[in-house]
Amino acid sequence: MKLGANSVLFGGYNMEAAFKYIAMAGYDGIEVSAIDGMSEHLVLGRWQEIAPEIKRLSAEYDLELLAMEQPSQDPDKMETAFQAAAEIGIPIINCGPGGKSDDEDSLQASIDALGNLSILAEKYDVTLCVKAHVGASIYNTPTTLKALEAISSPAFGLDMDPSHIYRADENPVEAISAVVDRIKHVHIRDCKGRQYGPGTPENQANGRGDIDLVGYIRVLHENGYTGPLNLEVIGAKEYSLEQCCTIAAETRGHIQACLQACGAR
Repeated sequence: MKLGANSVLFGGYNMEAAFKYIAMAGYDGIEVSAIDGMSEHLVLGRWQEIAPEIKRLSAEYDLELLAMEQPSQDPDKMETAFQAAAEIGIPIINCGPGGKSDDEDSLQASIDALGNLSILAEKYDVTLCVKAHVGASIYNTPTTLKALEAISSPAFGLDMDPSHIYRADENPVEAISAVVDRIKHVHIRDCKGRQYGPGTPENQANGRGDIDLVGYIRVLHENGYTGPLNLEVIGAKEYSLEQCCTIAAETRGHIQACLQACGAR
């Protein structure tokens, strides 16, 4: 598995700072954030201007470009994301499911939209991944399975995030076994309690919460998963650089220990 971190953790700092300190913490790669209003290190409206800088930073800091996060399902915005990813060399684009929970019409609309976007992703030879998200149409294992059953495109996969599954009142270790063959990306973070949000940034650091991340990573390893394992910590935009670096480094050490405990490293 390739250990990475989403640049959203350094959303209050420029893109070079994100690359520099993610590399310093010992990660293998980076997920570039293109999240409006939260962390827009990759501004899609200016992607052609920014692309050479991303390539330079990737080479200078020896960080593999593992993924991009662009949560919107807007077709025009997503096609721009696919174009940018194909040119820059980013293989995976992660998006949200949209919609609302426990509404069959909303779920079907999300599945239809994701199916259409997956066909578009094939055109650009990139992979579109969606994750179950608290409050959205796809939010737990049953709704995830419905989406996976309906969308057969080879350009579609699952971005598995144990913190959302845990907050949907499921056991992430048991849940991952039901979908592991369609996982193409993992957002890894911890959380304390089953409240709506993931908690403070420091409590999203791996090892500080309630999730059995060793068991979770063991299932991935035993099923042959070799894709990205990207830390995603949100809410740190006002945090000091020292705080962001601490979260990145602490999580990197914990994930490494988990991988070693599972025989994956």
